Amino acid sequence: PGSFDPVTNGHLDIIERASYLFDEVVVVVLINENKQGLFSIEQRIDLIRNATTRLKNVSVDSYSGLLVDYCSQNNAQAIAKGLRAVSDFDYELQMAQMNGNLTGVDTVFIPTAPDYTFIASSLVKEVARHGGDVAGLVPPNVLAALDTAFGH
Repeated sequence: PGSFDPVTNGHLDIIERASYLFDEVVVVVLINENKQGLFSIEQRIDLIRNATTRLKNVSVDSYSGLLVDYCSQNNAQAIAKGLRAVSDFDYELQMAQMNGNLTGVDTVFIPTAPDYTFIASSLVKEVARHGGDVAGLVPPNVLAALDTAFGH
């Protein structure tokens, strides 16, 4: 689960590795009505689908509401989350424990590969907005979408 605004190579690393661990992986773009993203939910879904076409057991969906409700409604067995740093773990552990308490769904933490620990969607957008090179941080389809969004 995540906002994926936009999906980065760090996200894709976690998605791909989760696809090796689970028979089916659903990437859930969470809709936050209080946030205005750079890309629409539909665009984010398309960008993720395009970037994961070679992963045959990966699909993409969206949801507005509590993630645990989505998990219950769709019979999800686990939530896979990527961790970049200890600060991520502090927050994600609390969330995992809350989710487990609410529905019994387990969370599996996947540490981000060292090459991607510094990548965050917000930083990618900031660099791209100012014309910086983010080619190594996002898949080619996202790079093209960022160029279009920022008029480069």
